[in-house]
Order: sequence, then structure tokens, then C-alpha cells
Amino acid sequence: MSSNEHATNHTRPSTGDPKVLWANVPTRTVSVGGTDFAYRAYGPDRGVPVVFLHHLTANLDNWDPRVIDGIAAHHRVVAFDNRGVGASGGTTPDTIEAMAADAIAFIDAMGLEKVDLLGFSMGGFIAQVILALRPELVGKVILTGTGPAGGVGIDKVTRVSYTDSIKAVLTGKDPKQNLFFTRTENGKARSREFIARLKERTENRDDAVSVKVFRTQLRAIHTWALQTPADLSTITHPVLVANGDDDRMVPTSNSHDLARRLPNATLRIYPDAGHGGIFQEHHQFVSAALEFLAD
Repeated sequence: MSSNEHATNHTRPSTGDPKVLWANVPTRTVSVGGTDFAYRAYGPDRGVPVVFLHHLTANLDNWDPRVIDGIAAHHRVVAFDNRGVGASGGTTPDTIEAMAADAIAFIDAMGLEKVDLLGFSMGGFIAQVILALRPELVGKVILTGTGPAGGVGIDKVTRVSYTDSIKAVLTGKDPKQNLFFTRTENGKARSREFIARLKERTENRDDAVSVKVFRTQLRAIHTWALQTPADLSTITHPVLVANGDDDRMVPTSNSHDLARRLPNATLRIYPDAGHGGIFQEHHQFVSAALEFLAD
């Protein structure tokens, strides 16, 4: 990636300028155990920052600008490429636990003593492990399009991802249009709008994710899917669980399961929406997220 600025450990560059949006916020790097991690941070430099944890195959440019700008209007937002992903150095871990350890190390390297987490899909798996490893680090958690270890149907992610990706290539679409949205007319229209929003950043875009990274992350997800379910009753943090009602990647039943098993959880399900329900219904989701994150 070109024109990255380097931020040393324990530095929180201020980009609270209201003119800074996801489409133009600079990309910086921070050294995490000798490896440079790419990140973007902006929004008011006060209060508890919200750390965004991303999905399978995603780099920084895959966050929906409407979601991340909406939250950054009121909260400090920090999003990063995990090890080996996008512009971050190192080799991609093949377990969710190792990804969570990297996320914790990144948060520590940024000098953040308390954070809220927003985990989408695989990022939601990572968030759950962070809660288990460092519960005192986290205030509130938003889990979207995700599920618990051993969740129903998560072991099918590999098959669904390959099948829908092949269909997308054959029809000239972005795979996320098939994977994240319903095949109704409404879902198709919202998917096109989403893909257009992802292209709003035209300069200093992130590095593409390789096929090797894709396969490594799939192995990590498959292992998570086959794990013995964790005891979620010990997690007392406030949690907002959100999803579409027709998630084909991480079946929506897993969102209901999380909401039942987490003692302090609130559930939001969006109709005629899929895995990317928070992107399709970004107005509703951002409103719910801001209400949840408010002190």
C-alpha cells in the first residue's frame, strides 16, 4: 500500500475532523511484536473506542462506509487488517484463537486500555475469544452475522463460500452479492448499492486478500464450527446481536442461540436480509448500535 504513515506503539493519531470519512481516512501502521499491522482510526478522540473485527477474506476496504461512518460520527473507530491480511505483515493464523491473540496484541500496541468491539461474521468469533481471554479489556460487544463455537451450520461455510463465489464469477458479480444478501428483488437491489459503496474510496486502497489467506481462514472457521460449545453464561458484558433473517453463511439460528445463552444480550433481526443484514439495513443498524453504545 502506498503513502502509509507509520505510527509508533502507544500512539493514537487524532483524526476527529468531521471532514474525514472512511473514503479518505489515512491508513497507518503500528508495530505489533515486530510485525506491521495496517489500520485506520478516526472519529472523536474521546470515550471508549470501537474496534472493528472483520469477516472472511476482508481487508479494510470491505467495511461498509455507511456503517463505519455512522458509528465514527459519535465514537472513535479503529479498524485493522489482522496478521497476513491486506497490508498487514506476517502470516495469516489458521485458528480463531490465534487471530484473537493478534487482535489483543494490536489493541495493546495502540495503547488502548478499554475498548468496545464490533465483530462481523468471523470477526464475531474473534470477539468471543477476546472476551474469554481478556474480559477486562472490553466494555460492550456487538456481534453481527455470527455464531458461537460449534454453532449449527457453520461447518458449511466452506461449501457455501466456494459455491457462491463460483456462481458470482460466472455471472459477473462480486461474491458478496450472493453470500451477504437475499435473492429477492429487494436483496438484489441492496446488494448492488452495497458494492457501489465499497468502491467510494478511490485512492490508497488496501491490498487484495490472496487465495492462500482465504483458504487459511476457512480452515480456522471450520475448526471453530467443530469445537465444543463454550459456556457463554459467564460473559456478563452487554451484547447486541444483529443479523438478517435469512443468513446462509452463519445460519440465523445461531444469532438466536447467542442471544439466549448470553445473559445480557439484545437481539435485532432484519427481515428479508441475509448475512450482511447490517449493511443492507444500515440505517436501522447504525441507529441501534449508537443507542447500544451510548453511555
